Amino acid sequence: QCALTAALCLGLSLGAACGPPCAGLPTLRLDPKVSRSVLPLSAVFIGMVTSNNLCLKHVGVAFYNVGRSLTTVFNVLLSYLLLKQTTSLYALLACGVIIGGFWLGVDQEGAEGTLSWTGIFFGILASLCVSLNAIYTKKVLPVVDGSIWRLTFYNNINACVLFFPLMVLLGEFRTLYHFDKLGSPSFWGMMTLGGVFGFAIGYVTGLQIKFTSPLTHNVSGTAKACAQTVLAVIYFEETKSFLWWTSNLMVLGGSFAYTWVKGLEMRKVQEDPNVKSSERNETGV
Repeated sequence: QCALTAALCLGLSLGAACGPPCAGLPTLRLDPKVSRSVLPLSAVFIGMVTSNNLCLKHVGVAFYNVGRSLTTVFNVLLSYLLLKQTTSLYALLACGVIIGGFWLGVDQEGAEGTLSWTGIFFGILASLCVSLNAIYTKKVLPVVDGSIWRLTFYNNINACVLFFPLMVLLGEFRTLYHFDKLGSPSFWGMMTLGGVFGFAIGYVTGLQIKFTSPLTHNVSGTAKACAQTVLAVIYFEETKSFLWWTSNLMVLGGSFAYTWVKGLEMRKVQEDPNVKSSERNETGV
């Protein structure tokens, strides 16, 4: 997926000289200095991809939304630890609703006999990495002159390199050697399709973070996960309890309530001429 994304970025860049529809794309070249600056984001990106996949391996697609629903909570925690920003009582109450929905979902999965604590662990880790990924994307964008194309290219080139030592340490090359579908056209077709979708998601995600904020991205991601949950239940023809659905609604409702509260706070800061510019910037994060 990472290799195909980097190749697509490079191919589109090379086609920029051909005119529409590639006109306007930046020329891509590998600069070691820029690559090193993007490295922290790439490390977080690898953690996000890996923990997301491992969470999905151990839990059902329908529970995936709740399993990694603590991204907004980690946003608040990281804003305090890294940026020393405090959070209002109403925003904390919204986070409490999200945490309550998470625990109710865990309880209902246990009641149905489908709970995996390994999946829960990787879901929490994925939530942390998603939050860090949004923050670092916003931080690293100036290094690539605000270009999402350059950021996507460098991030995925770094990821391709960083994945190799992890594959060696975890014995993945031995697994690949014994994998019986390495010569299957259908397998590589699905892998290629996954890479194309990965490229599209990564590019759109970067654009959203660039023009809005990490918070907006995480909340829209929660809405996407809610739709994904409904589709998964329908597709797999599953039957879920009222409390199970309540946990999903709590997660979604808490996320939107947090966004609404933060939006009101940001509007108040922007409309108040007496607020210092530094305070405006902090609230905008």
